[in-house]
Amino acid sequence: MSGSPSWSASWRPAGGRRRARSLRTRLVLSAVTLIAVVASVIGTVTWIAFRSYLHGQLDDRLGGVAMRASGGPHRPPELPDPPPDSHAPLDFVTGGGAPVGTVAGLLGEDGALVRAVASTQVQSAASGGPTQVPLDAAQLTALASVARDGRPHSVELPGRGEYRVRYAEGFRGAFLVGVPTTEVRDALGTLVVVEVCVTGAGLLAAGLAGATIVGLALRPLRRVAATATRVAELPLHSGEVALHERVPESEADPATEVGQVGAALNRMLGHVASALTARQQSETRVRQFVADAGHELRTPLAVIRGYAELTRRGREEAAPDVRHALGRIEAEAVRMTGLVEDLLLLARLDAGRPLSYDPVDLAPLVVDAVGDARAAGPGHRWLLELPAVPAPVRGDAARLHQVLANLLANARTHTPPGTAVTTRIRDTGPAVVLEVEDEGPGIPDALLPHVFERFARGDAARTRSAGSTGLGLAIVRAVTAAHGGTVTVASRPGRTVFTVTLPAAGATPEPAAGAAPGPAAEPAAGPGSARAAEPPDPAGSGPAGTPAGRPAADS
Repeated sequence: MSGSPSWSASWRPAGGRRRARSLRTRLVLSAVTLIAVVASVIGTVTWIAFRSYLHGQLDDRLGGVAMRASGGPHRPPELPDPPPDSHAPLDFVTGGGAPVGTVAGLLGEDGALVRAVASTQVQSAASGGPTQVPLDAAQLTALASVARDGRPHSVELPGRGEYRVRYAEGFRGAFLVGVPTTEVRDALGTLVVVEVCVTGAGLLAAGLAGATIVGLALRPLRRVAATATRVAELPLHSGEVALHERVPESEADPATEVGQVGAALNRMLGHVASALTARQQSETRVRQFVADAGHELRTPLAVIRGYAELTRRGREEAAPDVRHALGRIEAEAVRMTGLVEDLLLLARLDAGRPLSYDPVDLAPLVVDAVGDARAAGPGHRWLLELPAVPAPVRGDAARLHQVLANLLANARTHTPPGTAVTTRIRDTGPAVVLEVEDEGPGIPDALLPHVFERFARGDAARTRSAGSTGLGLAIVRAVTAAHGGTVTVASRPGRTVFTVTLPAAGATPEPAAGAAPGPAAEPAAGPGSARAAEPPDPAGSGPAGTPAGRPAADS
């Protein structure tokens, strides 16, 4: 009976650790093992009882042979006297209906074994019975070792097999007689073969029937597990989630064990759905608050900047400390304006507002963004690696430019002057890969998993000396995810690479959750790529007023 892959039998992986068997497998194996134990006990008892019965019959036959050999304690008067020759034939022992192979040994007055013979399969023409063959020395020794207590004993005669041997004494003399156990061994062997075959067939039938019965009994549990699996595959970590999955009422009957599990799972899913709804409502209120606060803050910030600039450029000469204070007010107003714009952008992306998707060639965007970064950080070495052919993607040109600006600003802000920053584009077919690599000190291991989180900062004091808001890389991840792409980071001292992967122009972007930071592949220039030691001068390379890259999260 076929079943779900999750109910497969156990296996031992390369590491030697054994995976636990499924409940279905354990139940079937337990039932089959129990049946095998019971069948083994029954077979053993049957074998012992049958062996005792056959040995009893064989001992009765052996008693008849012994009586015929010894003649009993008293000689009947009608029988003639026995011949004086001690070497008289033993036909009355090995013949007369005794089993073929019967042995008979005559004992002398001193108790020593005078001679012993055994009947054969060859019929004697004179007597009409089996012929007698003398036993060899080894067989005589084994026969003479039998205890002479009048009870049957088992002994192994070399070359002839096992015998049941008995001492008998009567008016004819003392004898050791024995009958072969061949028929008993053959019967017991046949019984063992029959028992093994019957037990094997029974275990096979029990295994198949048990697998079917257990599979039917566990079907409700599999349905409960399927419901839990579907819930586990839902993206519950963010966004609006409609948790409608429930265990069917037929599988949630508290009167059964599986029903108790199903009912408990339904109650848990109800609590989780309530928690998700509360979380979604809270996130919606927070996003609405951020959007409203951002819109409200735009006007006063613009007024502050305007009045500060107007006062600083007024006709009356202000004192140096006043001019410094006005400059600081204007600079902080500009920084706060950028922070508000970043928060508004993240709020819009969190709300799932669609972007405009048009064919965009990344090469011109990269040239413009690197030109802006060169103007903002002339102390760095800015390098380009561009493919020989266009690398089009479908996306929002302004937002993709912001991604580039944030990544380049991040490299400029957190690396010392003189550091080489390389921006490259690789077309892999179904996707276009954008990499920004710098030769700076690298990202600390403790910060690396959190660089794409909002307000993530590398310095515990959260100083503003670098001009970072802690939102730049969060915007990079959000915009990339909105385009159906991923962003990863790999860093070590002397090399940090941010890798942005976007669907090519022929693919339809599917917005997804932002990618967590992870290892990036070693950068390599694509086929036909050209490397320019210095990008074009920013003057005239892009639209006037293009931002030179707002500071991003510490790296």
